[in-house]
Amino acid sequence: MRIAVFDSKRYDETSLNAANARYGHELVYFGDRLNRHTVPLAAGFDAVCPFVNDTLDASTLNALALLGVKHVALRCAGFNGVDLTAATQLGITVTRVPAYSPEAVAEHLFALLLTLVRKTHRAYTRVRDGNFSLEGLEGFNLHGRTFGVIGAGKIGQAAMRIANGFGMRVLAFDRSPDSKHAGELGCTFVPLDQLLREADVVSLHVPLFPETRYLINADSLKTMKRGAVIVNTSRGGLIDSAALVEALKSGQIGGVGLDVYEYEEGVFFEDLSGTALQDDVLARLMTFPNVVITSHQGYLTHEALTNIADTVFENLDAFAKGLPLANAVHA
Repeated sequence: MRIAVFDSKRYDETSLNAANARYGHELVYFGDRLNRHTVPLAAGFDAVCPFVNDTLDASTLNALALLGVKHVALRCAGFNGVDLTAATQLGITVTRVPAYSPEAVAEHLFALLLTLVRKTHRAYTRVRDGNFSLEGLEGFNLHGRTFGVIGAGKIGQAAMRIANGFGMRVLAFDRSPDSKHAGELGCTFVPLDQLLREADVVSLHVPLFPETRYLINADSLKTMKRGAVIVNTSRGGLIDSAALVEALKSGQIGGVGLDVYEYEEGVFFEDLSGTALQDDVLARLMTFPNVVITSHQGYLTHEALTNIADTVFENLDAFAKGLPLANAVHA
C-alpha cells in the first residue's frame, strides 16, 4: 500500500522504516499535521498514519474518503482527535497502538516527580553557574508518602509497581476497579474524592473523554492535600490549566510535572526557540520554579518507538489482507 505518514519526525522515520522492511509498503513522510487544511497531501494514498495531535474531524475524514483513503493507522494510544462516528459512516477503519510501552511513560513520570521533589532542575542550573549552595533545595522523601493513581490501566499499573519500589503507600481510582488484584498491584482502590484528599502525589493515567475533561479543576484542586504534587503524562485536557495556575499561586499545589498540556498542538514537538510563546497560560506555568514541563516525551524510548512501529504495521497488514483488526477503535 501507499501510506502517508503525517506529523513525522526523524525518529519516527527511523523506526517506521525499520519495521516496514518486513512488509514493503511505500511510505511518504510529511512534517505537517493532518487536518482539514493538509488533507490534500493524502491524495493517491491507501492509508494515512497520523499522530496524537492530528485532527481527523468529520470534514477531514470526508475529504480523505473522497480521496480514496480507506484506513487510518494511528501511531498512538489516544484517539480523541478522531471523529469515530464520521469514520464509521464513511467506511474508514481506524486502528491505534493501545500499549507501546507502559514502562516508558511510567518511568518518565517518576523522572518528573523526582526532579520536582528533589529540585534537581534548580540544582543543575546553579552548579552550571558555579553556585554550589544548597539553600532552598530541601525536598522530601517519596518513601512513606501516599501515591495516588487515577486510572489503573497498563501505565497506571506500571506506575504502581515503581511506587511500591520506593516504599510508597499506593491508592488507586478506576471506573472499573480490579479489587481482586489489588494485593498483587500493591494498591488500595478508593473513591476519587478520598484519593485526592489523602495523596501526596497524584498521577493521571486516564484517556481524554468528555466525562474526564478537566477532571482536575478548581473544585477538585481545593480538596487536595495542601502542597500535594500533580504529575500528568496522559492527556493535557484532564487538567484545567487556568485553575492550576491559581492553585500554584496560592500554594495549594506544591508542584506540577507535565508531559502534556491541553493546548499543546502547534507547540509541543516543535522548535519555537526563536519566537515568542503565544500561549499566556503555558508561559505563566513555565515561570513557576515548582513546575517541570517536558514536551510529550514520555513515550520517547527506543523500545516504545519500536513497539509503536511494529503495531502500526501489524494493523496495516491486517487491513490490507482483510483480516480482523485487533486494535480497531469504534464509535
